[in-house]
Amino acid sequence: MPELESWIGRSRLVPEDIALPAVRRAAATFDLDPDGFKAGDELPSHWYSLFFADMPRQSVIGHDGHPKKGAFLPPIPLPRRMGAGRRVHIMGNLRVGDDATKKVEVAGITPKAGRTGQIVVLTMRHTIMARGETLAVDEFDAIYREAVVPGASSKTSPPAVAPAGAAWSEKVFLDPVLVFRYGAITWNAHRIHYDADYARGEEGYPAVVQNGGLTMHLLLDSALKRAPSRLMGYSARLARPLFVGDSVTFHGAAPSGGKMHVWAADKDGYLAAEMTLEFAA
Repeated sequence: MPELESWIGRSRLVPEDIALPAVRRAAATFDLDPDGFKAGDELPSHWYSLFFADMPRQSVIGHDGHPKKGAFLPPIPLPRRMGAGRRVHIMGNLRVGDDATKKVEVAGITPKAGRTGQIVVLTMRHTIMARGETLAVDEFDAIYREAVVPGASSKTSPPAVAPAGAAWSEKVFLDPVLVFRYGAITWNAHRIHYDADYARGEEGYPAVVQNGGLTMHLLLDSALKRAPSRLMGYSARLARPLFVGDSVTFHGAAPSGGKMHVWAADKDGYLAAEMTLEFAA
């Protein structure tokens, strides 16, 4: 841990031109009219996560598709990495044509003994800036896990039945083409999201794994159709992996006290993700 602790507080800046062609590709991916966006337009507040991708050279990509340890992230000595959750505060929106910057900071490295074995939780803080303002602060948790014995299944925590009593529901097919396009936009090369042989044979999953960031984006899209006012922030937790080719059902409670609880249930009715959204008064 002493070597890892030296990473806490390290930061770097990732510049990004919020260019119109990139915005239009994102719009088309999420089934919006790409020609409906023009220079100066304000983007949906959660779209900041579609930009500022790290761009490691091919020579520093590891076997799993992530950059090799120590290239961009701390050299945590566990081989498997998956997103776990995030806490987001939103103060403004990116606009088409912005000359923007993301500050990336290692906020925490926490070893734990989990139900599925030894894990380490890495917390990264991302601060989104443009036009001299801070637009969002996003703390993202990733879990590093032990390797899977060849031929064994990936261990998971005991499933929890998704909550009942939703005010609305929306069923969504986890389309492999959408997963591919999202991975291309965000420059995510993690092989569990497109390489079925790797996902099954080396990480113990039954199929290609749905990208957790995409799950959160789609759940937000569903919730914001019912938003009472402007989104000010949210917290999210990924509880159970979803798999490409399956369906997921998004549910939400009625807004109350400026907040809305929303969740995703897998094809068997188990809780896969949940979020609490906060709205302007």
